[in-house]
This record gives sequence, C-alpha cells and structure tokens, in this order.
Amino acid sequence: MRWRTALLAAVTAALAGVAPIATSPAAAAPPADGPGSVVDTQPLPPQAALPGAADGYRVTYRTADHRGASRLSSGAVYVPQGQAPPGGWPVVSYAHGTIGLADQCAPSAVGGTAVEAEFMDRWLRRGYAVVATDYAGLGTPGELAYLDGVAAAHDVVDMVRAGRQLVPTLSPRWVVAGLSQGGHAALSAAHLATAYAPELDYRGAVALGAPTNLDQVFALGRPGIPNIGVAGLTKFTLFTMAGLRSARPDLNIDSYLSPRGRELATIAQRVCTLEFNEYLGGASVGDLFSRPLHDLRPALTEYLGVPTGGYDRRLFLGQGAVDLVVPIPLTLVFTGQLAASRTDVDFRVYPSADHLGTPAAAFDDAAVFVDGVMR
Repeated sequence: MRWRTALLAAVTAALAGVAPIATSPAAAAPPADGPGSVVDTQPLPPQAALPGAADGYRVTYRTADHRGASRLSSGAVYVPQGQAPPGGWPVVSYAHGTIGLADQCAPSAVGGTAVEAEFMDRWLRRGYAVVATDYAGLGTPGELAYLDGVAAAHDVVDMVRAGRQLVPTLSPRWVVAGLSQGGHAALSAAHLATAYAPELDYRGAVALGAPTNLDQVFALGRPGIPNIGVAGLTKFTLFTMAGLRSARPDLNIDSYLSPRGRELATIAQRVCTLEFNEYLGGASVGDLFSRPLHDLRPALTEYLGVPTGGYDRRLFLGQGAVDLVVPIPLTLVFTGQLAASRTDVDFRVYPSADHLGTPAAAFDDAAVFVDGVMR
C-alpha cells in the first residue's frame, strides 16, 4: 500500500493551479454533411458482431477534432432484438478502452475485447441500442489523438447522430458509457454533450476505471522517474505523447523524448497494444524523456484533463479496488473534486475487481443508474 499512499500524495500535491478545461462551443442542429453525418455504411464483420443484436452495421461518419476541424471516424451500430418501444430504442454510446493506435486495431473492423463485447451485449439484451465509436484516426485518415478528451467526446456524441441517421428507430435519449480510455472519453462527452448536440436528449454517463488527473501525473515526467506503481504507465505515456505529437505539432514533443522514447512512440502508431508490449521490454517512464515535462502542464491539461465540475447530468463512476492500471487513489482525488463542485455522482467501489473486471462487477449497478436517468 505504500505506493498508493505515495501516488495519492504526489497527485494531490500536483493539483494546485489546475487550468480550466476548454470545451467545444454550442452547436445547432447538425447539417446534412456536418458532424454525425454518415459517409459510408457496410455490413458488420462477423468478428465484430454481438449475439444480442438483431442487426449490426459498420459506419463511417463525420466528426470534429479538438478545435472543431472536420475528421472521419468509424464505428458500429447494434440494434436490439424485438420491436422498438414507443419513442424508439434508447441508446448507449459506448467508448472502448485502450487497444492501440494503429488502423488495424479498430474494433468495428476486427472486434473488441471479450470483456467489452460482453458489456455491450448486456445492454442490448436489456433493450438498449448500442453505438460504439472507434475514435477518429483509428481506421480512418490521420492519427488517433489518444486521450484527447474533447476530440473523443465529439467522436462519442457524433456516433449517436450517425446511428440515428442510419437507424430511424433509435431514440434521441442516450447515455454514454466507457471503460478506461473510454471512461475518460465518457466523462469528456458528459461535460459537453448537451451543448454540442442540443437536438439529442443526453441523460447521463457511466465511467468505469476512468483515468483522471493524468495531466498532473504526466507533468511530473522527467528523465529517470520511476513508474510510481501504475501498471502499463510506460505504454500509456507513450500513447499519449504519440497522440499529442500528432495533435499539437507546435509543441515539438520529440524534443522532450529520448531517442528510445521517439523510437517507441513511432512504433506505437504501427501496432496494436498486445503486440506493442513486445517492444517495450523493461522500459520505464523515465527512459522515455530527455528533459522534464513540467512546462507542458497547460497543454497537457487542455489535451487530456478531465473537467471536475460543470456537468449538467448525473454521473456513475465505477472503480475496482484492486485496479492497478487506474489505481483507486487517482479516482478518490477526482471524486473529491466532484464533491467540491457539487456534481451529482453515484460512486461505487468493487472490492475484488481489477481493471478489466470492473465492467462485469459494475453492470447491475450501472443498469439501475441508466434505467433511472432514462426515465
């Protein structure tokens, strides 16, 4: 437990002077060729199908990056079995966890993890349509801006718009849910959903194992720093640096990376997560950098910071107590920040759940939460 105490102390000390998060401006009803408009539709590959779906489609749609520039994303649309209820199928927009940065990792093309497939299938069997973005740059032109909160939020919201354009029986009532990287996206989407898509009826968010305050953790990065007890921190740091390098070329991220860090950041954009693990070897976070990142703190906060207030709908946070990927001290700090801003949040801890065990452990509670906000 010593590392958790040390991590909590380090994060808490780093939180002073956090800059406000930039969000997207309010949007009117989307034009026919605007964000959320469908560009292409294909049959869903068998490996991406879900047993609880009556129909499934792979869709390419328009969305927007952090600063509003047009991008393409792909994703999957799943329709439950049976007859749509009055008003249409309520929608869960699912945001997936970390699977890599390369095009060949896109879940709508090759299928996602078994844990996340089961989680989405349980929503279908409960009578919810599921739409699931791949995120812009994962199977579509350009690079994935990994953990870019605003960009991912646009991907998530515009996936609902695309799903409703493709399947008219989908309701405008929707929630967002996500695990890990997707939990981060879910919180960012929750913060801007109503303003970004006023023609929809956003109801709430389910964020599981969501990494928060990482902008403050990464700002502590410097040559020689240890991994401070976070499983996979070297990998996530590299993914973030690779994404930031693509999204903000003006920052000259390569000037902060060591030769080894630059090499690994480039490899990270070519392979999926499991294959990338083979290249990491024993590299630590400190091996990635040639100089400290502290002067990048404002840019990191704008890029991947999670808002600690300003939510207009309820949140559900699920956290595994033995999660080593997103350790509970990070989430406890975040829930304290939400409490300080009087955010309406249902926070649940699952004593025996690790990172990938959280969706199964949390589903029943999350379903009660979603059923409630949908009513």
